[in-house]
Amino acid sequence: MRAASRLLSWRCCSGDGADVRPVRDDRGVILLAVALLGALVALVLARRWAAWRGSRRAKRRAARAMRGEDVASALLEEAGFRVVARQACIRWAPLVDGEPHETELRADYLVEAGGLLLVAEVKTGDFAPSLATAATRRQLLEYHVAFEADGVLLVCPERGTIQRVEFPRRLDRRT
Repeated sequence: MRAASRLLSWRCCSGDGADVRPVRDDRGVILLAVALLGALVALVLARRWAAWRGSRRAKRRAARAMRGEDVASALLEEAGFRVVARQACIRWAPLVDGEPHETELRADYLVEAGGLLLVAEVKTGDFAPSLATAATRRQLLEYHVAFEADGVLLVCPERGTIQRVEFPRRLDRRT
């Protein structure tokens, strides 16, 4: 700022003795403003691109899951299960230090066969339809407990499989 004020107050003499103010060169300031504006536009466009790309990916995943659920319904019926409810929803309140913490759970299907009520969870993709995937394993266990179901089914429509998953109590308490 000090340099700019010195530049504006500086005077020199021309050959004829008249005072002359130097011409101000604003090119540097203009270039800086253009660069900052360009950086701001690039940042806004990058965020919009990321949101659009993420949204597009989420839409593809959701569409794949919806197609999977439709195929799963037919698979379950072909295997002799009767669909009792689709997107079955319950309120469940696990206790934390004795206090209930209510949450909502939504299972893909409740099915019935041979007098047993089962939760059927549909998983698509390369990793989700496997008990090696911790999130899938935990979700099935949670559904088994919360829905008080007689069992759970893991349905992979892309592979055409229905697997009955059981969670036996551990009888052996060795350390």
